[in-house]
Amino acid sequence: MTPNGSQVCTSRGVRGEVSSSRAADGTLVIRLAGAWRLRDGLQPQDTLLGEIADAPPLVGFDARDLVAWDSSLVSFLVDAMGLCRRQHIPVDCDGLPAGVRRLIELAAVVPERQGTRQDIAVRPWLGKLGQAVLDAREPVTRVLGFVGDVTLSLGRLAHRRARFRTSDLALLIQQAGADALGIVTLISFLVGTILAFGGALQLQHFGAEIYVADLVGIAMVREMGAMMTGIVIAGRTGAAYAAQLGTMKVTQEIDALTTMGISPLDFLVLPRLIALCLMMPLLCLYADLVGVLGGCLVGTGMLHLSMATFYNETVHAVHIRDLVEGVCKASVYGILVAISGCLRGMQCGNSSAAVGQAATSAVVTGIVLIISACGMFALVFYVLGI
Repeated sequence: MTPNGSQVCTSRGVRGEVSSSRAADGTLVIRLAGAWRLRDGLQPQDTLLGEIADAPPLVGFDARDLVAWDSSLVSFLVDAMGLCRRQHIPVDCDGLPAGVRRLIELAAVVPERQGTRQDIAVRPWLGKLGQAVLDAREPVTRVLGFVGDVTLSLGRLAHRRARFRTSDLALLIQQAGADALGIVTLISFLVGTILAFGGALQLQHFGAEIYVADLVGIAMVREMGAMMTGIVIAGRTGAAYAAQLGTMKVTQEIDALTTMGISPLDFLVLPRLIALCLMMPLLCLYADLVGVLGGCLVGTGMLHLSMATFYNETVHAVHIRDLVEGVCKASVYGILVAISGCLRGMQCGNSSAAVGQAATSAVVTGIVLIISACGMFALVFYVLGI
């Protein structure tokens, strides 16, 4: 109880203080004291709800003990005045500092937009799972929409209505094919030597060193040649596609094509897709050859096998069906890499940082799709008995 018989209700924060009391005429006086800092958190208004619910004739403020303040005080006062406004209770702001009054008046002139404040509620796990599914629907829809647009673009190409420059296609074929021979050679040769060396260490225990040729030939032709080539192209060409298209979007070149009535999918995406579809099977065949040569180097140098023996064993183990299977996989991997790179490039934001993010996302998406497709191929071929 105060000396005049009024009740006092106080809520203390880390530094700032707020208290309320009733004057003799029933006016609710809200006293503010201490240092109000945003880093200390916002003051709760639970102590004021009961007082305002009693519908006092007037609400005033006393800030004589206020030491310092920032936007946390303004936010508290705006919310408190909102409570009074809903109860149709007049408010006297004369007791507040002049700077606080000006900020409150500015907040009243510019009303808060609906939906800017979101109540954070802890949802049960089932609600979180449902929301995650709903959030994942949008990217899936965008991917499917992009694939559908590319399919329509291929249909226009079949009817000779797709518009792109053949010079661009020739340049893209060179960049995806001939320019990639160096890195494909290095990776394939190393993979072949690693397979041969790892197999030789185990086969030597059984005196079956000659089967290193079978191991390297089948592994390279059926799986590793296509998969490693796809991963290399995803990190090299897929990222380049995403960066190129992302930069075009940032500089509004894609918008300019649309304004001129030229489809960006036909002019930009379709040539890149065709280039990788044409080059990936050839790169896969080249990677198979280099990988087998790497295994041959280990077989002749470490296991002392003759070149003729290694060649004959490889030809006996690898069939034309294995070669066709690997080339078909490489073609699919090329399509996946091209779609991943172009998709991320077309989805790029309008900043320079977004271009780097698009390139990174294209590489990750391409590699994940290649590994997933490889697993699906293995399952399908096992079921079909191939």
